Amino acid sequence: MTDEPSPDVTGADPPGPAGWRVELGSDHRPAYYAARPGFWRDWWNLLHPPYTAWHLAYVVIGASLAPHVDLTRLVATLLAFFFAVGLAAHALDELQGRPLRTQIPAPMLVGSATVGLAGAVALGVAGLSRVGWPLIPFLVVGPVLVIAYNLELFGGIVHTDAGFAVAWGAFPVLTAYVGQTGRLAPSAVLAAASAFALSTAQRQLSTPARLVRRRATHVEGRIVVGEGDSVRIDERTLLGPLEQALRAVSWGVVLLAGSLAAARLG
Repeated sequence: MTDEPSPDVTGADPPGPAGWRVELGSDHRPAYYAARPGFWRDWWNLLHPPYTAWHLAYVVIGASLAPHVDLTRLVATLLAFFFAVGLAAHALDELQGRPLRTQIPAPMLVGSATVGLAGAVALGVAGLSRVGWPLIPFLVVGPVLVIAYNLELFGGIVHTDAGFAVAWGAFPVLTAYVGQTGRLAPSAVLAAASAFALSTAQRQLSTPARLVRRRATHVEGRIVVGEGDSVRIDERTLLGPLEQALRAVSWGVVLLAGSLAAARLG
């Protein structure tokens, strides 16, 4: 699960003045959190740790809205989404063009996706005896979202800004709340709308960041200010604000979820 695709480049800007062109180095990482290549580091990168934690935080937020929080159900829901998002979705995404440039063999990625989805569904089925039939639609929709989004099925209709915000933002909140209560409530719907908005912001920030990190070969340009003074546009100029915002919001959502869990479970 990543918030792909990056926007297409349909043309090139006119060449800038000499000295305003910055070549990107060979050590250019595909994500700000990516470690250097290596077997175990490739698996770390595959998990997209900040984004996986971010989306698991939505599970905690949704569960924490329930009148009573059942720790066993919360842990099971977190595990299910870790299997579905952290493993399955990210493995399928890496199979689509190797955006993280890992050397993990394709059969291992397919195996991870299969095991991840199977584990998530198994946990959901086990929860039916405690939650009841309201969980069934979520058991069906969840795997469909993972597969359809990451493999761009149905003409890519799910692989959109809105599809990303629904699948990785709103859906975890609603599923976690239903997993606790067996029903929906206005508070859960409002929280899901908030997660949808935050996930939309995430995609708007990460899409141009991925364009620079994964597709650009050089950056060139300048910003003219004041009386003709110029500020050079380089990789840091473009990536700095985007990735600092992504770091801040990911930590903010995780800390918010942690505070809610501490308040409800303490």
